[in-house]
Amino acid sequence: MRWGRHLPRASWGSGLGRSLQTPEEHVPFPMHWSWPLKGEPPLAPHRAFIRHCGSSARNGPPSGRHGQLFRSISAAEAIQRHRRNLAEWFSRLPREERQFGPTFALDTVHVDPVIRESTPDDLLRPPAELALEHQPPLARLPSLALSQLFDPDACGRRVQTVVLYGTVGTGKSTLVRKMVLDWCYGRLPAFELLIPFSCEDLSSLGPTPASLCQLVAQRYTPLKEILPLMAAAGSRLLFVLHGLEQLNLDFRLAGTGLCSDPEEPEAPAAIIVNLLRKYMLPEASILVTTRPSAIGRIPSKYVGRYGEICGFSDTNLQKLYFQLRLNQPDCGYSAGGAGVSATPAQHDNLVEMLSRNLEGHHQITAACFLPSYCWLVCATLHFLHAPVPAGQTLTSIYTSFLRLNFSGEMLDSTDPSKLSLMAYAARTMGKLAYEGMSSRKIYFSEDDVRGCLEAGIRTEEEFQLLHVFRRDALRFFLAPCVEPGHPGTFVFTVPAMQEYLAALYIVLGLRKTTLQRVGKEVSELVGRVGEDVSLVLGIVAKLLPLRALPLLFNLLKVVPGVFGRVVGKSREAVAQAMVLEMFREEDYYNDDVLDQMGASILGVEGPRRHPDEPPDDEVFELFPMFMGGLLAAHNRAVLAQLGCPIKNLDALENAQAIKKKLGKLGRQVLPPSELLDHLFFHYEFQNQRFSAEVLSSLRRLNLAGVRMTPLKCTVVAAVLGSGRHALDEVNLASCQLPPAGLRTLMPVLLRARKLGLQLNSLGPEACRDLRDLLLHDQCQITTLRLSNNPLTAAGVALLVEGLAGNTSLTHLSLLHTGLGDEGLELLAAQLDRNQQLQELNVAYNGAGDTAALALATAAREHPSLELLHLYFNELSSEGRQVLRDLGGTTKGARVVVSLTEGTAVSEYWSVILSEVQRNLNSWDRGRVQRHLELLLRDLEDSRGATLNPWRKAQLLRVEGEVRALLGQLGGSGS
Repeated sequence: MRWGRHLPRASWGSGLGRSLQTPEEHVPFPMHWSWPLKGEPPLAPHRAFIRHCGSSARNGPPSGRHGQLFRSISAAEAIQRHRRNLAEWFSRLPREERQFGPTFALDTVHVDPVIRESTPDDLLRPPAELALEHQPPLARLPSLALSQLFDPDACGRRVQTVVLYGTVGTGKSTLVRKMVLDWCYGRLPAFELLIPFSCEDLSSLGPTPASLCQLVAQRYTPLKEILPLMAAAGSRLLFVLHGLEQLNLDFRLAGTGLCSDPEEPEAPAAIIVNLLRKYMLPEASILVTTRPSAIGRIPSKYVGRYGEICGFSDTNLQKLYFQLRLNQPDCGYSAGGAGVSATPAQHDNLVEMLSRNLEGHHQITAACFLPSYCWLVCATLHFLHAPVPAGQTLTSIYTSFLRLNFSGEMLDSTDPSKLSLMAYAARTMGKLAYEGMSSRKIYFSEDDVRGCLEAGIRTEEEFQLLHVFRRDALRFFLAPCVEPGHPGTFVFTVPAMQEYLAALYIVLGLRKTTLQRVGKEVSELVGRVGEDVSLVLGIVAKLLPLRALPLLFNLLKVVPGVFGRVVGKSREAVAQAMVLEMFREEDYYNDDVLDQMGASILGVEGPRRHPDEPPDDEVFELFPMFMGGLLAAHNRAVLAQLGCPIKNLDALENAQAIKKKLGKLGRQVLPPSELLDHLFFHYEFQNQRFSAEVLSSLRRLNLAGVRMTPLKCTVVAAVLGSGRHALDEVNLASCQLPPAGLRTLMPVLLRARKLGLQLNSLGPEACRDLRDLLLHDQCQITTLRLSNNPLTAAGVALLVEGLAGNTSLTHLSLLHTGLGDEGLELLAAQLDRNQQLQELNVAYNGAGDTAALALATAAREHPSLELLHLYFNELSSEGRQVLRDLGGTTKGARVVVSLTEGTAVSEYWSVILSEVQRNLNSWDRGRVQRHLELLLRDLEDSRGATLNPWRKAQLLRVEGEVRALLGQLGGSGS
C-alpha cells in the first residue's frame, strides 16, 4: 500500500507446516509467504515495536485460569511451535518492502491507524452519493485501541465477535498482522490460542466439505495434537477471519444448516457461518475484517462490536510513519553497483520538508489519510533519493502499489462475472483520468465522476457492481479537493495516479471510438458469413454459370483486414498524442519530471499562487513515462495478476507505433530537462533494443543545469551505457554531480569525445574516478573541461597519472580549480609524460611567478602543446613580462597571460573576457575586479606605447569591454 505496511492478500495457511520453499521458488509474485524454519524467531518483544506500535494485549492482567488449559508439556510445545511458525510467516517481507534496506522490519515501523467504534445505526445510514465525503466520524464515537477491541460494551456485555471494516487502503491487513505478531511475541495474554484464516484461501476451496479441525490441521500442523481441546478453550481461543468479502455467506437456515461439531465436514462457508452464529464453539472469540460493502453479510445480532478503520486522520500519525520509514538504513546498492546511501542529515531534511508540507494542510495531507498512500510517498521518495535496485522504475512502484492493495481481488464475490477490482477501476477511473488529461484538467465535478462511473450501465448486476466499487474503492482513487479556489471538486488522490490510470486505460485498449466498437462486431460477423457463403457458392458455381458471385463474396474477406488497419491507425494516433505530450514546447523550460514529482511531495518553497490568479496549463509529462513503463514485460506480468492482461501482440504493436513517432520527433534538439525526460521514458520502457534504435541519432548529450541525482545518473547510464556509437559531446556543466555519479556514468563518459564537467563542486576524490576514466582502454575523450571545481593540488596529483597513460586527450581546462603553486609545479614536473596534449588552461589558480614560469618552461619543451593559459594568476608585472617574452618565441607553446602581446591586442582577448563574463557571478568579485584593473592598466600602457592607429583602435575597443565588466562588478570603469 502506500504509507502503511500492507499485508499481502495471498493465502496465509497453505504453506504452514508443509515442505519448505525457497523465497523465490514457485511462489506467486504478489508475495511469497513461504517460511523456511531456519533457527527460531525471537519471541521476546521488539523494543521498537512496543514503543511505536503499542500493545494489543488487554490492559488488565489475565485471569487466573489463563495459561492452565494447555499446561501439558506436549500442548505447550505445540503452541510454542505454532507461535514460531506464525511469527516466521507473518514476518516475511514482500519484494516491495525489501527496497527499504537490509535492516528493515515491518515490526519496527508500524503505526496504528485510528479505529472508531460504530453502531448498526451508522451502518444503516445511506452513504454519500459518491462515497467521497469520508469525514472523520462524529466526536461522540470513541476511538478504539487494539487492546480494547474485546472489552465489554457500554452495557457491560461481553464482546465475542468484532468486525473491523474499512475501504481499500485503510490498513485492515496491517492490523491483522499486528495482532498476530503481538500474540506470537506474548503481548496478547488474553488469548491462549490464535488461529488466523484468510477468507480468500477458504473461498478457493469452493463447496468441498471439510471440518473445522481439518481446516486447522491442514494449515497449522503443530495444532493437530490439541484440536480436541479447542471446544474447552472458550473465549481464550481467537479466530481471525481476514477479508470476509471474499466469502459468499448465507445465514438462512435453508441455505446453511446448523452444525456444532468441529469435526463434521461442511463447506468452508458453512463452517464460518456457524462460527459466527455462535453455534459452533460458542465461547470462542472472533475478529473479522472486511470491506464496507460486505458488512451486511453478517447479521448484526451476531456482532458484538463494529469498528471502522479510519486511517491516519491525525497528521501526527502521518509524520510518525514517515519518520520511521525514511530513517531506515539504505541498502547501498544501485543498478550500476555504485550507489551511495543517503546520510542521516539528508533523511532528516526529507522528513522535515515533508512534515512542513503536511502541516500546510495541502492535498498530500488528504492523500495520506489512507495509510497505503503513505507507503507510496515513502517508496517514491526512496526511489528519488536512495540507491535504485536494478530494474526498479517509477511505473513498477505504482504497479506494485496497486498489486499490494488489490492483489487480483474480485470486485464482488457474489457476482458470477468474477470481475477483478483492478479491472473495474481501470475501466472507470481510467476513463475519468484519460478524459481529464485530454481536456487538461485535474479537478472533477460530481457530474464528471458520475458520468464516467455510470456510462454504459444497463442491468441490475452492473448497478450492484457500481455500488460495491463506490463503497469499497472509490475513495482510494479520488479525494475531495482541499486546495483553495476549487470547492466541491475532486482530484485523484495523488496527481501521478491520474496519469498512471490514463496510461493504463490506453495500453489495455479500453479507449475505443464508435467506429472501432461497431466496426469490430461488423467485421467479425461479415468475415464469418463471407467464409461460409463463399464456400457454398464456390461449389454451386461449378455446376451453374455463376462464377462472378464467389468473387463478390470473397471481397467480404477484406473487411477484417480493413478493420485491422483502422485499429492500427488508432494506435498511431495514441502514439502521436503520447509523443506530442512528451515534446510539448510549452513544457520546455519546466523542471524534469523527477524534480517535479519530488516537489509535489515535499512542497514548493516560496509563496503559493493566489486563487484569483489565472492558472497555468496543467502538465501531464508523466503520462508518456507510464505509457512506456506499462509496456515493459515485468509490469505486464504484474498487471495480469491484477486481472488486467496486456497481450504480447498489442504491446508489440503499441511499441512499434511509438517508435515510429519517436523516430520522427525525437531527432530535434531538446532543452536539457526535456532531454532527460526523453531518457527517462526509455528507462521506464526497459527495452535496450528499442532504446538503441530510437537513440541511434543522438550525438550530443546536453544536460547542463539539470540536477544530477544518483537516480538520474542511473537513468542516463542504463539507457545510454549500452550504446555503441560515439557521442560528440557530453555536457554535464553545473549539474551538482557527485563523485559517485561519475562512477555510475562511466559507460557513457567513455563514449564522449568532448566532456564538460564545469561547476560541479568536484573535489580531489572525484579525480580518482577521472584518472580511471582517462586510463581506460576505451576512453576517446579529446576535450575535458574541469573548470570551477575545487580539485586542488591533491586532485591534480591523481589527474597527472591519468594524463601519463592517456592517448586521446588534446584539450584540458583546469581554470579556477584551486591548484596554487603546488598544483602547477606538479603539472610542470609530469607534463612530459603526456605526448598528445595541445592546449592546457590553468588560469585563475592563485599561482605565483615561480610556479607559472616552471610550467611555461615545461610547455615550451613539450612536443605537442600549442597553447598555455596563465592569466588571472597572482603574477607580478615582471613575471608577466617574462612569460610574455617566453611565449612570444617561435619555439614551443604560446603562453597567454594578458589581453596584450607587446603593443598589440592578444588574439585570445575574447577568450579571456568571455570566460570572465561567463563566471562573473560565481567567482570572487573583489579578486576578479583586481585582475581586470591590472588588465586595463596593461591595455592603457600598450595604447600609450604604440603609434599605430589601427592598434590603438583595437586597444580602445578591448578597453571598453573591460570597463563594461568592471561596471557590472561595481568597480571604476573610468
